[in-house]
Amino acid sequence: MDHKKADEMAAQRFQLISPLLADGLDAGKAKELKEQICKASGLSERTIRRYLTQFRKEGFSGLKPKGKQSQTKPEAVPPHIIEQAILLRREAPSRSVSQIIQILEWEGLAEPGQIKRSTLQEKLSERGYSSRQMRLYSQSGVAARRFQKRHRNQLWQSDIKYGPYLPIGPNGAKKQVYLVAIIDDATRYVLHGEFYPTLDSRIVEDAFRQAVQKYGAPEAVYFDNGKQYRTKWMGRTCSKLGTRLVYAKPFSPESKGKVEKFNRLIDSFLGEVSLEKPKTLERLNELFQVWLTECYQEKPHSALGEKISPRSAFRSDRKALRFIEPDTLADAFLHCETRKVDKSGCISFMDQKYEVGLAFIGQKVEVIYDPADLEELTIEFEGYSPWKAHKLEIGERSGKRPPFPDHLQPQETDSSRLLKAAEQKYQERQMEQTPAVSFRAVWKEDGENV
Repeated sequence: MDHKKADEMAAQRFQLISPLLADGLDAGKAKELKEQICKASGLSERTIRRYLTQFRKEGFSGLKPKGKQSQTKPEAVPPHIIEQAILLRREAPSRSVSQIIQILEWEGLAEPGQIKRSTLQEKLSERGYSSRQMRLYSQSGVAARRFQKRHRNQLWQSDIKYGPYLPIGPNGAKKQVYLVAIIDDATRYVLHGEFYPTLDSRIVEDAFRQAVQKYGAPEAVYFDNGKQYRTKWMGRTCSKLGTRLVYAKPFSPESKGKVEKFNRLIDSFLGEVSLEKPKTLERLNELFQVWLTECYQEKPHSALGEKISPRSAFRSDRKALRFIEPDTLADAFLHCETRKVDKSGCISFMDQKYEVGLAFIGQKVEVIYDPADLEELTIEFEGYSPWKAHKLEIGERSGKRPPFPDHLQPQETDSSRLLKAAEQKYQERQMEQTPAVSFRAVWKEDGENV
Protein backbone atom coordinates (compact mmCIF):
# COMPACT_ATOMS: atom_id res chain seq x y z
CA MET A 1 0.00 0.00 0.00
CA ASP A 2 1.38 3.44 -0.87
CA HIS A 3 2.20 6.05 1.73
CA LYS A 4 -0.67 8.39 0.86
CA LYS A 5 -3.34 5.74 1.17
CA ALA A 6 -1.88 4.48 4.47
CA ASP A 7 -2.02 8.00 5.91
CA GLU A 8 -5.64 8.40 4.82
CA MET A 9 -6.68 5.16 6.54
CA ALA A 10 -4.76 6.09 9.71
CA ALA A 11 -6.56 9.45 9.78
CA GLN A 12 -9.94 7.73 9.46
CA ARG A 13 -9.11 5.36 12.33
CA PHE A 14 -7.99 8.24 14.52
CA GLN A 15 -11.27 10.07 13.95
CA LEU A 16 -13.13 6.94 15.13
CA ILE A 17 -11.22 6.58 18.43
CA SER A 18 -10.64 10.27 19.18
CA PRO A 19 -13.68 10.51 21.57
CA LEU A 20 -12.13 7.72 23.66
CA LEU A 21 -8.90 9.67 24.16
CA ALA A 22 -10.46 12.46 26.18
CA ASP A 23 -8.92 13.06 29.64
CA GLY A 24 -10.88 11.99 32.72
CA LEU A 25 -13.15 9.59 30.84
CA ASP A 26 -14.65 7.02 33.29
CA ALA A 27 -15.11 3.33 32.43
CA GLY A 28 -18.88 3.56 32.05
CA LYS A 29 -18.75 6.48 29.66
CA ALA A 30 -15.94 4.80 27.69
CA LYS A 31 -18.01 1.65 27.28
CA GLU A 32 -20.99 3.70 26.05
CA LEU A 33 -18.83 5.53 23.52
CA LYS A 34 -17.36 2.26 22.26
CA GLU A 35 -20.84 0.87 21.65
CA GLN A 36 -21.82 4.01 19.71
CA ILE A 37 -18.64 3.85 17.62
CA CYS A 38 -19.13 0.16 16.84
CA LYS A 39 -22.73 0.77 15.82
CA ALA A 40 -21.87 3.72 13.55
CA SER A 41 -18.80 2.14 11.92
CA GLY A 42 -19.80 -1.52 11.83
CA LEU A 43 -16.54 -2.51 13.49
CA SER A 44 -16.22 -4.86 16.45
CA GLU A 45 -15.31 -3.71 19.93
CA ARG A 46 -12.16 -5.77 19.71
CA THR A 47 -11.03 -3.79 16.65
CA ILE A 48 -11.66 -0.49 18.45
CA ARG A 49 -9.60 -1.70 21.43
CA ARG A 50 -6.78 -2.70 19.03
CA TYR A 51 -6.77 0.77 17.46
CA LEU A 52 -6.56 2.35 20.92
CA THR A 53 -3.67 0.08 21.96
CA GLN A 54 -1.74 0.75 18.74
CA PHE A 55 -2.20 4.52 19.01
CA ARG A 56 -1.11 4.67 22.68
CA LYS A 57 1.91 2.52 21.88
CA GLU A 58 3.13 3.95 18.53
CA GLY A 59 1.13 7.13 18.04
CA PHE A 60 -0.32 8.05 14.64
CA SER A 61 1.94 5.63 12.74
CA GLY A 62 0.51 2.78 14.82
CA LEU A 63 -2.86 3.31 13.11
CA LYS A 64 -1.45 2.75 9.66
CA PRO A 65 -2.39 -0.62 8.16
CA LYS A 66 0.30 -3.25 8.31
CA GLY A 67 0.91 -5.35 5.25
CA LYS A 68 0.61 -9.09 5.33
CA GLN A 69 3.85 -10.31 6.81
CA SER A 70 2.95 -13.91 7.49
CA GLN A 71 4.70 -15.06 4.33
CA THR A 72 7.11 -13.49 1.91
CA LYS A 73 6.10 -13.77 -1.70
CA PRO A 74 8.78 -13.94 -4.38
CA GLU A 75 9.08 -10.97 -6.70
CA ALA A 76 6.61 -11.05 -9.57
CA VAL A 77 9.39 -10.33 -12.09
CA PRO A 78 12.95 -11.41 -11.22
CA PRO A 79 15.57 -8.65 -11.42
CA HIS A 80 17.54 -10.30 -14.25
CA ILE A 81 14.38 -10.42 -16.40
CA ILE A 82 13.69 -6.73 -15.69
CA GLU A 83 17.22 -5.91 -16.85
CA GLN A 84 16.69 -7.84 -20.07
CA ALA A 85 13.33 -6.10 -20.61
CA ILE A 86 15.01 -2.71 -20.19
CA LEU A 87 17.67 -3.72 -22.72
CA LEU A 88 14.98 -4.75 -25.20
CA ARG A 89 13.15 -1.45 -24.71
CA ARG A 90 16.37 0.55 -25.19
CA GLU A 91 17.19 -1.34 -28.39
CA ALA A 92 13.85 -0.35 -29.91
CA PRO A 93 11.85 2.23 -27.89
CA SER A 94 8.80 1.54 -30.04
CA ARG A 95 8.52 -2.05 -28.79
CA SER A 96 5.40 -2.72 -26.80
CA VAL A 97 5.41 -4.56 -23.47
CA SER A 98 3.66 -7.50 -25.11
CA GLN A 99 6.43 -7.75 -27.71
CA ILE A 100 9.09 -7.61 -24.99
CA ILE A 101 7.40 -10.45 -23.08
CA GLN A 102 7.15 -12.48 -26.26
CA ILE A 103 10.88 -12.08 -26.97
CA LEU A 104 11.77 -13.07 -23.39
CA GLU A 105 9.64 -16.21 -23.69
CA TRP A 106 11.06 -17.13 -27.11
CA GLU A 107 14.61 -16.75 -25.81
CA GLY A 108 13.83 -19.00 -22.83
CA LEU A 109 14.44 -16.27 -20.25
CA ALA A 110 10.87 -16.53 -18.97
CA GLU A 111 8.29 -19.27 -18.88
CA PRO A 112 5.13 -18.79 -20.93
CA GLY A 113 2.63 -16.88 -18.82
CA GLN A 114 5.18 -16.15 -16.08
CA ILE A 115 5.23 -12.38 -16.71
CA LYS A 116 2.05 -10.31 -16.68
CA ARG A 117 1.93 -7.36 -19.04
CA SER A 118 0.65 -4.93 -16.38
CA THR A 119 3.33 -6.01 -13.91
CA LEU A 120 6.19 -5.54 -16.37
CA GLN A 121 4.75 -2.21 -17.48
CA GLU A 122 4.76 -1.05 -13.85
CA LYS A 123 8.35 -2.18 -13.33
CA LEU A 124 9.53 -0.42 -16.50
CA SER A 125 7.79 2.80 -15.44
CA GLU A 126 9.44 2.65 -12.02
CA ARG A 127 12.85 2.41 -13.70
CA GLY A 128 12.08 5.22 -16.15
CA TYR A 129 11.64 3.10 -19.28
CA SER A 130 7.93 3.40 -20.02
CA SER A 131 6.95 4.06 -23.63
CA ARG A 132 5.97 7.62 -22.77
CA GLN A 133 9.29 8.29 -21.05
CA MET A 134 11.24 6.82 -23.96
CA ARG A 135 9.40 8.98 -26.50
CA LEU A 136 10.71 12.09 -24.76
CA TYR A 137 14.25 11.02 -25.61
CA SER A 138 13.60 9.54 -29.03
CA GLN A 139 12.06 12.71 -30.45
CA SER A 140 14.29 14.61 -32.83
CA GLY A 141 15.46 18.11 -32.11
CA VAL A 142 16.11 19.73 -28.77
CA ALA A 143 13.83 20.82 -26.00
CA ALA A 144 12.31 24.25 -26.45
CA ARG A 145 13.79 26.85 -24.11
CA ARG A 146 12.06 30.10 -23.28
CA PHE A 147 13.48 33.20 -24.92
CA GLN A 148 12.65 36.89 -24.96
CA LYS A 149 14.21 39.77 -26.87
CA ARG A 150 15.49 42.74 -24.87
CA HIS A 151 14.02 45.56 -26.96
CA ARG A 152 10.94 46.30 -29.03
CA ASN A 153 10.93 45.59 -32.76
CA GLN A 154 13.79 43.13 -32.47
CA LEU A 155 11.40 40.32 -33.27
CA TRP A 156 7.74 40.09 -34.32
CA GLN A 157 5.61 36.97 -34.20
CA SER A 158 2.38 36.33 -36.08
CA ASP A 159 -0.27 33.67 -36.47
CA ILE A 160 -3.80 33.17 -37.82
CA LYS A 161 -6.73 32.15 -35.61
CA TYR A 162 -10.12 30.96 -36.84
CA GLY A 163 -12.89 33.31 -35.81
CA PRO A 164 -16.70 33.17 -35.60
CA TYR A 165 -19.25 32.83 -38.39
CA LEU A 166 -20.90 36.04 -39.57
CA PRO A 167 -23.82 36.62 -42.00
CA ILE A 168 -21.57 38.25 -44.61
CA GLY A 169 -21.84 35.71 -47.41
CA PRO A 170 -24.12 35.83 -50.48
CA ASN A 171 -27.78 36.23 -49.50
CA GLY A 172 -26.78 36.60 -45.86
CA ALA A 173 -25.17 33.15 -45.62
CA LYS A 174 -22.87 32.72 -42.65
CA LYS A 175 -19.17 32.76 -43.41
CA GLN A 176 -16.21 32.21 -41.13
CA VAL A 177 -13.75 35.03 -40.54
CA TYR A 178 -10.09 34.86 -39.52
CA LEU A 179 -7.93 36.86 -37.13
CA VAL A 180 -4.37 37.89 -37.99
CA ALA A 181 -2.35 39.13 -35.03
CA ILE A 182 1.21 40.49 -35.01
CA ILE A 183 2.82 40.69 -31.58
CA ASP A 184 6.11 42.17 -30.41
CA ASP A 185 8.30 39.56 -28.71
CA ALA A 186 9.93 41.78 -26.07
CA THR A 187 6.89 43.73 -24.89
CA ARG A 188 3.98 41.41 -25.84
CA TYR A 189 2.37 44.45 -27.48
CA VAL A 190 -0.05 43.64 -30.29
CA LEU A 191 1.12 45.77 -33.21
CA HIS A 192 -1.90 44.93 -35.33
CA GLY A 193 -4.85 42.59 -35.01
CA GLU A 194 -7.85 42.36 -37.29
CA PHE A 195 -10.48 39.91 -38.51
CA TYR A 196 -10.58 39.26 -42.28
CA PRO A 197 -13.20 37.57 -44.49
CA THR A 198 -10.78 35.29 -46.38
CA LEU A 199 -7.99 32.86 -45.54
CA ASP A 200 -5.16 33.63 -47.95
CA SER A 201 -1.86 35.49 -48.12
CA ARG A 202 -3.56 38.86 -48.70
CA ILE A 203 -4.74 39.10 -45.09
CA VAL A 204 -1.17 38.56 -43.84
CA GLU A 205 0.11 41.19 -46.27
CA ASP A 206 -2.40 43.76 -45.07
CA ALA A 207 -1.76 43.13 -41.38
CA PHE A 208 2.02 43.22 -41.82
CA ARG A 209 1.85 46.43 -43.85
CA GLN A 210 -0.31 48.23 -41.29
CA ALA A 211 2.01 47.17 -38.47
CA VAL A 212 5.07 48.50 -40.33
CA GLN A 213 3.35 51.77 -41.19
CA LYS A 214 2.42 52.37 -37.54
CA TYR A 215 5.50 51.12 -35.69
CA GLY A 216 8.34 50.89 -38.18
CA ALA A 217 10.15 47.87 -39.57
CA PRO A 218 11.34 45.08 -37.27
CA GLU A 219 14.80 43.57 -37.24
CA ALA A 220 13.37 40.08 -37.70
CA VAL A 221 10.03 38.32 -38.02
CA TYR A 222 9.16 34.82 -36.84
CA PHE A 223 6.20 33.50 -38.77
CA ASP A 224 4.13 30.36 -38.91
CA ASN A 225 5.05 27.80 -41.55
CA GLY A 226 1.61 28.01 -43.21
CA LYS A 227 1.17 28.80 -46.88
CA GLN A 228 -0.26 32.24 -46.05
CA TYR A 229 3.17 33.26 -44.71
CA ARG A 230 5.55 31.23 -46.86
CA THR A 231 5.22 33.22 -50.09
CA LYS A 232 7.61 34.84 -52.55
CA TRP A 233 6.02 38.18 -51.68
CA MET A 234 6.99 37.85 -48.02
CA GLY A 235 10.61 37.08 -48.86
CA ARG A 236 10.85 40.03 -51.23
CA THR A 237 9.12 42.44 -48.84
CA CYS A 238 11.30 41.54 -45.86
CA SER A 239 14.42 41.89 -48.01
CA LYS A 240 13.35 45.36 -49.11
CA LEU A 241 12.67 46.36 -45.50
CA GLY A 242 15.97 44.97 -44.23
CA THR A 243 14.13 42.46 -42.05
CA ARG A 244 15.33 38.92 -41.42
CA LEU A 245 12.64 36.35 -42.21
CA VAL A 246 12.50 33.22 -40.05
CA TYR A 247 9.90 30.45 -40.22
CA ALA A 248 8.96 28.15 -37.37
CA LYS A 249 9.62 24.45 -37.77
CA PRO A 250 6.56 22.44 -38.85
CA PHE A 251 4.54 20.89 -36.00
CA SER A 252 6.32 22.89 -33.29
CA PRO A 253 3.74 25.22 -31.73
CA GLU A 254 5.88 25.57 -28.60
CA SER A 255 8.37 27.65 -30.59
CA LYS A 256 5.67 30.33 -31.09
CA GLY A 257 4.64 30.34 -27.44
CA LYS A 258 3.91 34.06 -27.10
CA VAL A 259 1.51 34.38 -30.00
CA GLU A 260 0.00 30.96 -29.21
CA LYS A 261 -0.75 32.13 -25.66
CA PHE A 262 -2.32 35.30 -27.02
CA ASN A 263 -4.51 33.18 -29.29
CA ARG A 264 -5.76 31.32 -26.22
CA LEU A 265 -6.72 34.66 -24.67
CA ILE A 266 -8.74 35.38 -27.80
CA ASP A 267 -11.03 32.52 -26.80
CA SER A 268 -12.39 34.66 -23.98
CA PHE A 269 -13.19 37.42 -26.48
CA LEU A 270 -14.91 34.96 -28.80
CA GLY A 271 -17.04 33.80 -25.87
CA GLU A 272 -18.21 37.36 -25.27
CA VAL A 273 -18.80 37.92 -28.99
CA SER A 274 -21.09 34.91 -29.12
CA LEU A 275 -23.34 36.78 -26.68
CA GLU A 276 -23.12 40.08 -28.55
CA LYS A 277 -23.85 38.48 -31.97
CA PRO A 278 -22.37 41.14 -34.31
CA LYS A 279 -23.92 41.22 -37.78
CA THR A 280 -21.06 42.75 -39.75
CA LEU A 281 -17.30 42.34 -39.96
CA GLU A 282 -16.85 46.04 -39.19
CA ARG A 283 -18.77 45.68 -35.93
CA LEU A 284 -16.75 42.60 -34.98
CA ASN A 285 -13.50 44.49 -35.47
CA GLU A 286 -14.81 47.45 -33.46
CA LEU A 287 -15.57 45.15 -30.54
CA PHE A 288 -12.21 43.46 -30.90
CA GLN A 289 -10.31 46.75 -30.74
CA VAL A 290 -12.20 47.69 -27.56
CA TRP A 291 -11.47 44.33 -25.97
CA LEU A 292 -7.83 44.38 -27.13
CA THR A 293 -7.19 47.79 -25.62
CA GLU A 294 -8.99 47.40 -22.31
CA CYS A 295 -8.48 43.70 -21.62
CA TYR A 296 -4.97 43.19 -22.97
CA GLN A 297 -2.90 46.18 -24.09
CA GLU A 298 -3.58 48.21 -20.91
CA LYS A 299 -3.60 45.25 -18.54
CA PRO A 300 -0.45 44.24 -16.57
CA HIS A 301 1.26 41.24 -18.14
CA SER A 302 2.74 38.51 -15.94
CA ALA A 303 5.89 38.27 -18.10
CA LEU A 304 6.58 42.02 -17.84
CA GLY A 305 5.94 42.79 -14.18
CA GLU A 306 3.12 43.35 -11.73
CA LYS A 307 2.23 46.84 -12.95
CA ILE A 308 3.61 46.86 -16.51
CA SER A 309 1.22 46.50 -19.44
CA PRO A 310 2.24 45.67 -23.01
CA ARG A 311 1.44 49.22 -24.16
CA SER A 312 3.51 50.88 -21.42
CA ALA A 313 6.38 48.43 -22.01
CA PHE A 314 6.41 49.22 -25.73
CA ARG A 315 6.26 52.99 -25.22
CA SER A 316 8.85 53.10 -22.44
CA ASP A 317 11.46 51.20 -24.46
CA ARG A 318 14.25 53.59 -25.44
CA LYS A 319 15.18 51.71 -28.59
CA ALA A 320 14.43 53.97 -31.57
CA LEU A 321 11.84 52.84 -34.10
CA ARG A 322 13.10 52.37 -37.66
CA PHE A 323 10.58 53.92 -40.02
CA ILE A 324 10.87 53.39 -43.77
CA GLU A 325 10.77 56.11 -46.44
CA PRO A 326 7.36 56.26 -48.17
CA ASP A 327 8.74 55.36 -51.60
CA THR A 328 10.75 52.46 -50.24
CA LEU A 329 7.79 51.27 -48.20
CA ALA A 330 5.48 51.40 -51.20
CA ASP A 331 7.99 49.49 -53.31
CA ALA A 332 8.56 46.88 -50.62
CA PHE A 333 4.88 45.97 -50.40
CA LEU A 334 4.38 45.57 -54.12
CA HIS A 335 3.82 42.08 -55.50
CA CYS A 336 6.19 40.30 -57.84
CA GLU A 337 5.41 37.54 -60.33
CA THR A 338 7.06 36.06 -63.40
CA ARG A 339 5.53 36.10 -66.87
CA LYS A 340 6.73 34.98 -70.32
CA VAL A 341 6.50 37.45 -73.20
CA ASP A 342 4.52 36.10 -76.16
CA LYS A 343 5.27 36.54 -79.88
CA SER A 344 3.44 39.89 -79.96
CA GLY A 345 5.63 41.36 -77.20
CA CYS A 346 2.85 41.19 -74.60
CA ILE A 347 2.20 39.35 -71.36
CA SER A 348 -1.06 38.02 -69.97
CA PHE A 349 -1.70 39.23 -66.42
CA MET A 350 -4.91 39.14 -64.39
CA ASP A 351 -6.94 38.39 -67.54
CA GLN A 352 -5.45 41.43 -69.26
CA LYS A 353 -2.80 41.98 -71.96
CA TYR A 354 0.10 44.34 -71.25
CA GLU A 355 2.66 45.56 -73.80
CA VAL A 356 6.20 44.76 -72.71
CA GLY A 357 8.19 45.10 -75.97
CA LEU A 358 9.13 43.02 -78.96
CA ALA A 359 12.74 42.91 -77.83
CA PHE A 360 11.72 40.52 -75.03
CA ILE A 361 9.81 37.96 -77.09
CA GLY A 362 10.22 34.54 -75.50
CA GLN A 363 11.91 35.97 -72.39
CA LYS A 364 10.68 35.71 -68.80
CA VAL A 365 10.27 39.06 -67.06
CA GLU A 366 9.49 40.03 -63.47
CA VAL A 367 6.16 41.82 -63.02
CA ILE A 368 5.98 44.25 -60.08
CA TYR A 369 2.48 45.47 -59.28
CA ASP A 370 0.10 46.84 -56.68
CA PRO A 371 -3.00 44.60 -56.38
CA ALA A 372 -5.12 47.71 -55.80
CA ASP A 373 -3.97 49.42 -59.04
CA LEU A 374 -3.46 47.32 -62.17
CA GLU A 375 -3.59 50.14 -64.74
CA GLU A 376 0.17 49.86 -65.20
CA LEU A 377 2.81 47.36 -64.22
CA THR A 378 6.52 47.70 -63.54
CA ILE A 379 8.65 45.30 -65.56
CA GLU A 380 12.12 44.20 -64.47
CA PHE A 381 14.61 42.32 -66.64
CA GLU A 382 18.26 41.69 -65.97
CA GLY A 383 20.48 44.28 -67.61
CA TYR A 384 17.66 46.79 -68.13
CA SER A 385 16.30 49.61 -66.00
CA PRO A 386 12.71 48.95 -64.79
CA TRP A 387 10.01 50.29 -67.08
CA LYS A 388 6.23 50.64 -67.11
CA ALA A 389 3.89 48.37 -69.05
CA HIS A 390 0.38 49.55 -69.89
CA LYS A 391 -2.72 47.66 -70.88
CA LEU A 392 -2.94 46.72 -74.54
CA GLU A 393 -5.58 48.82 -76.30
CA ILE A 394 -7.56 46.82 -78.83
CA GLY A 395 -9.35 48.96 -81.43
CA GLU A 396 -12.05 48.17 -83.98
CA ARG A 397 -9.45 47.47 -86.65
CA SER A 398 -6.14 45.75 -86.41
CA GLY A 399 -3.28 48.17 -86.16
CA LYS A 400 0.00 48.06 -87.99
CA ARG A 401 2.42 45.72 -86.37
CA PRO A 402 5.35 47.58 -84.80
CA PRO A 403 8.72 46.99 -86.50
CA PHE A 404 11.00 44.42 -84.97
CA PRO A 405 14.17 45.69 -83.30
CA ASP A 406 17.40 45.60 -85.33
CA HIS A 407 18.71 42.46 -83.69
CA LEU A 408 15.53 40.63 -84.72
CA GLN A 409 15.45 41.92 -88.34
CA PRO A 410 16.18 39.38 -91.17
CA GLN A 411 19.82 39.43 -92.35
CA GLU A 412 20.26 39.94 -96.12
CA THR A 413 22.43 37.39 -98.01
CA ASP A 414 23.27 36.41 -101.62
CA SER A 415 23.32 32.67 -101.14
CA SER A 416 22.00 29.84 -99.04
CA ARG A 417 24.49 28.60 -96.52
CA LEU A 418 22.42 25.46 -96.03
CA LEU A 419 22.57 24.50 -99.70
CA LYS A 420 26.28 25.23 -99.90
CA ALA A 421 26.99 23.08 -96.89
CA ALA A 422 24.72 20.33 -98.21
CA GLU A 423 26.47 20.38 -101.61
CA GLN A 424 29.86 20.03 -99.97
CA LYS A 425 28.59 17.16 -97.83
CA TYR A 426 27.14 15.50 -100.93
CA GLN A 427 30.44 15.65 -102.81
CA GLU A 428 32.29 14.13 -99.85
CA ARG A 429 29.77 11.30 -99.70
CA GLN A 430 30.18 10.61 -103.45
CA MET A 431 33.94 10.38 -103.07
CA GLU A 432 33.59 7.80 -100.34
CA GLN A 433 31.19 5.65 -102.39
CA THR A 434 33.17 5.67 -105.77
CA PRO A 435 34.89 2.18 -106.30
CA ALA A 436 38.63 1.99 -107.02
CA VAL A 437 38.17 -0.19 -110.24
CA SER A 438 35.29 0.04 -112.74
CA PHE A 439 34.39 -3.49 -113.83
CA ARG A 440 32.11 -2.13 -116.52
CA ALA A 441 35.06 -0.38 -118.20
CA VAL A 442 37.19 -3.55 -118.08
CA TRP A 443 34.48 -5.65 -119.75
CA LYS A 444 34.13 -3.18 -122.61
CA GLU A 445 37.87 -3.12 -123.35
CA ASP A 446 38.32 -6.93 -123.58
CA GLY A 447 35.08 -7.56 -125.41
CA GLU A 448 34.65 -10.68 -123.37
CA ASN A 449 32.76 -11.48 -120.29
CA VAL A 450 34.76 -11.22 -117.19
